Amino acid sequence: MVEIFDIGVENAVAFRVSGKISKADMTRIFEKCKQKIVQHGDIVLLEKIESIGGIEVSALLEEIKYLFEMGLANIKKVAVLTDKIWLEKVVAIENKFFPKIEIKCFAFEQQSVAVEFLKAP
Repeated sequence: MVEIFDIGVENAVAFRVSGKISKADMTRIFEKCKQKIVQHGDIVLLEKIESIGGIEVSALLEEIKYLFEMGLANIKKVAVLTDKIWLEKVVAIENKFFPKIEIKCFAFEQQSVAVEFLKAP
């Protein structure tokens, strides 16, 4: 399940992941991203990952569709809130693969620090 929420940053898309990610979840996230890109040009993401109980194949296809349509050029920063050590390692690898996107991990209790990171130029 994915829940989109507001963090008070105009160009941000923030969402919480808890459990299995469906195609409908991915569609909601990417529609919000497209909307913010149209409004602001560049966007930042805050991903609060409590648990991942799998991802539907159709959700992965939705992600691929979005990447072909929009690409990654409009994403400037990503803050990942998690308590999972393995996810911190994945983020470190992603940071190397996507050098034009600044990606950082934060603990759940550091959400305000993560929001400040996203706000900074």
